[in-house]
Amino acid sequence: MTAPSDRKERLCPQEAFWTYEDLALFLGSVLPIYILSAILLRLAHLASEAVNALIFQSLIYGLLTAILYILIAGRHGQPFWRSLGWTFAFRGGWICLPAGPVLAVATAKLGEWLHAPAIPSPLEGLISDRRSLIVLMIFVTLLGPIWEELLFRGFLFPLLAKSVGPWLGIVLSAIPFALLHGAQNQWSWQYVLLIFVAGCVFGFARFKTGSTVAAAIVHAGYNTLYAVGFLIQRIQ
Repeated sequence: MTAPSDRKERLCPQEAFWTYEDLALFLGSVLPIYILSAILLRLAHLASEAVNALIFQSLIYGLLTAILYILIAGRHGQPFWRSLGWTFAFRGGWICLPAGPVLAVATAKLGEWLHAPAIPSPLEGLISDRRSLIVLMIFVTLLGPIWEELLFRGFLFPLLAKSVGPWLGIVLSAIPFALLHGAQNQWSWQYVLLIFVAGCVFGFARFKTGSTVAAAIVHAGYNTLYAVGFLIQRIQ
C-alpha cells in the first residue's frame, strides 16, 4: 500500500520548486524560438504547405520542451519528467480512458446550447494528401496533448497551485490554454469557453491523480474523438 505521506506528495502539486522567474524565462524564449523555427523550416524546403505547418508547430513544441528541460534539469538540477508529474503510477487510470471522449461529447452538446457558430474545422486547411493526414492525426492525438499537458498542467499548474491553491490553479492554467487555441477557432467566444472547460477538466485530472500522464490521456481521448468526427464528416 502507498504510505499516506507518499500519497499526499503525489496528489498535491503545490510543492513546485520552480518560480515565476522560470516562467518569465520560458515566456521570453517563445518569440526567439518562433523565429528560429521559421528559419529552420525555410531551409528545409518542404513541398507540402500542410506538412510545413505541422512540422513548424512541432519544431516550436520541441524547442520549447528543450527550454523547459534546461530550466528544470539544468537550472535546478532536478529530474525533468518526474518534476513535471510525468508518471504512470497513479490510481484511476481506467477512468481517464473514456473521460476524454465523454468530455468531447459533453462540450459538443454545450456548444449547441451556446449556439456556437459553424466555422471551418482548424484541421481542414492542414490536409492536402494522405501524408499530411497521417502527420496531422499523430500530432492531434499524441504530440499535441503530450506537449500541452507538460506545459500547462505539468509546469504552469503546480506553480499557480503553490501560490493560489489547486482549485484556482486549475482555472488560471486553463485560461492561457484556451487562448492558445483562440486564433484557430476565429476567436469565437463559444469555442474559447469550451476549450477553457476542457482545460479545467484536464487540470482536475492532473490534480486528483498527481500525474500529468492522466491529463494527457484525457486530452488525447478528447482530441481523438473530435478528429474521428472530422474524418467521418470529410468522408461523407
